[in-house]
Order: sequence, then structure tokens, then C-alpha cells
Amino acid sequence: MVSAEDVNKFIDAIKSVSTYDFSDYSERSFKRRIDKVLNDNRMDINGVINKLSKDKDFLENVIKDITVNTTELFRDPELWITLKYRILPKFRKNKSIFIWHAGCSSGQEIYSMLILLAELDLFEKAKVFATDINTDMLERAKEGEYRYRFNLQYLDNFDKVIKENPYNYEDVKDVPYEKYFDIDKTQDSIKIKKFLRDKTVFRKHDLVHDKNIFYSKFDLIFCRNVIIYFNNNLQNKVIELFSNNLYRDGYLVLGAHESILGPVSNNFERTKGVYKKKAY
Repeated sequence: MVSAEDVNKFIDAIKSVSTYDFSDYSERSFKRRIDKVLNDNRMDINGVINKLSKDKDFLENVIKDITVNTTELFRDPELWITLKYRILPKFRKNKSIFIWHAGCSSGQEIYSMLILLAELDLFEKAKVFATDINTDMLERAKEGEYRYRFNLQYLDNFDKVIKENPYNYEDVKDVPYEKYFDIDKTQDSIKIKKFLRDKTVFRKHDLVHDKNIFYSKFDLIFCRNVIIYFNNNLQNKVIELFSNNLYRDGYLVLGAHESILGPVSNNFERTKGVYKKKAY
């Protein structure tokens, strides 16, 4: 099992040869990921550290291995229902709606948002940006192609959010999957339509030390199931970054098991699991 000393040696080694800094990641989850790197490469901690300093490709692959990437189409349908009926309609009078997906992983969340915007006739107004530290995930997000069978259950989420209205059960929309997806069951493929894939600006970004790289404030920032892997200090730092780059009355969307702690929490009021920036 990886020790606390091993974790510190590993973090120091990465800092010494790159701009990556994992000092404020949660130790427990980080230990598990280092353990996986050691097992996958059949090395001890000293062997990995030695190779990190000599092989840039190995370094980048290790970074990709230790950054967590989990996402789904319309993950947590209740959240998307809240966005559909309670939040996004507030932006109807805006000329533009600026949205940032931070830690976007393989992109299903982005496409969920774009589909929802299209259904609400807000698609043309949206300026959508997406970032991740993992360049492989960014490429997958740009491609917008996923395994059909793996995502089959998430089409049930699509039905709940897009086709059904929990506030009026008689209001059911017949929205075919083919409107937004090219599905090939024989190839086990579900491909996002090109007009959705072309909408987003993708960039590599490290939440630990990078600032806002888009020179714009945002109406909505998504950062779901990312800060749960950070310690409290880093969580507060990242939330401060988001707070400073949200418009007044803008919204921050976190994961179901994430919350805002510390003084920065005074900048927000929670509404249906979403954080609204207070207007002072």
C-alpha cells in the first residue's frame, strides 16, 4: 500500500519536472490512484519517480491516469429538470448566455446542456467553453462518440429530462434520439450530431493554478464531481475562482455530493442543489 511519504515524494517529483501541482488533492483518493499507477506499470514508487524525470510522455500518461474522469448523459436527471424549468428560462432575455464546463471529462455533460438549450430555443444565444486537464478526454469530448450499450441507460435520463414534464404529466414531447444522436447499434456507437459538436470551444486548463483563460465572465459554470477530490483549501481556492468569474445572479453547478464551505460560501445562495451568486 502506498504510504503518506510515498504520496509526498510522488507529488514533489511531478512538481519538480512540470507545472502540475497535486499538493492539495485529497490524500485518500490520491493514494488509490498512485497505487493503480504502480500496479499498471509494475514499478515501485522509486521506479516511477525516476522515469517521470526522464520521460515526458510517461509523465503525461501518469497525469492522465491519476485524474478522475466520470460523466454521463443527463447525469442526475433532477438537476437537469431544475435547470430546464427553474433556471435557464431566466436567461431568455439575454443577448448571450456564457457557459463554462470546467473539468468536462469526455463531454457528455456538455452535450446534455446543448441539447437542453436547443429544446428551449436558447442554443443560438449560448457561448459554450469547456476545459479539462486531460488532453485525451478533451479529444474524446470533441469527437462526441460513445459506446451505445454503455450509454443506453442514460437515454432513459434523456426521456425524463427532454420528453417528460414532471410538473404536467400530460405534457409529453416526442423528441426522437435521431434529432441529436447518430446511433449505430451494430457498431455499438452513439455519435453526437455535428451541429452540437461544433458549438463548444475546448481548451486544456488546470484548475489548481490556471486562471480564467477565456477573458469572459459566465452566466453558468459547471464543475461537477471534481472538487470532491481536493482538500478544503484547494476547494475554496477553486470556488473563489468561479465566484470571481460569475456574473451577478449567475449560477454554479456542483456535483450531488459537493458543497461550498468557508467564507466564499457567503457569496452564494443554494437553490435546488445549484448555487446562485448573490447580487450585492
